[in-house]
Amino acid sequence: MVEIMLWVAVVVLVLVGVAGIILPALPGVPFVFIGLLLAAYIDNFTLVGWPTLTILGVLTLLATAADFLATSFGAKRVGASGKAIWGAAVGTFIGIFFGIPGLFLGPFIGAAVGEYSSRQDFAQAGRVGFGTWVGLLLGVAMKIALTFTMLGVFVTGYFI
Repeated sequence: MVEIMLWVAVVVLVLVGVAGIILPALPGVPFVFIGLLLAAYIDNFTLVGWPTLTILGVLTLLATAADFLATSFGAKRVGASGKAIWGAAVGTFIGIFFGIPGLFLGPFIGAAVGEYSSRQDFAQAGRVGFGTWVGLLLGVAMKIALTFTMLGVFVTGYFI
């Protein structure tokens, strides 16, 4: 019975983690890693050992760094001010409460408002909002790719 409950916890952690790839309030990739670590623990690391878990840990760190770097790069590429970067973070957080449209528009609006408050230039604010948004999308794409790579590495280690 305990083993079944642990496997349910694995599934929940991985599913919440996959959802967290898109939802910025959840640390998605670390949830996936913890779920896979728990899955390896369930069978005493017999099928998935420390070499595989080390690879999964490195992929987790890469996904986390990629998300942050892509968003920062998108903002910096268009000359974003510090207020624009903070605005994007605040816009992302507020956007969570408005569903999918909020998740897409929140960072753009937040960055644009932050940039406008810093430089009073509508054109620059629009460029910064768009650049931040593109960076955010690239970060999400990289997190998706790395998370599914993690799942593939785990499944390969577990079943092969």
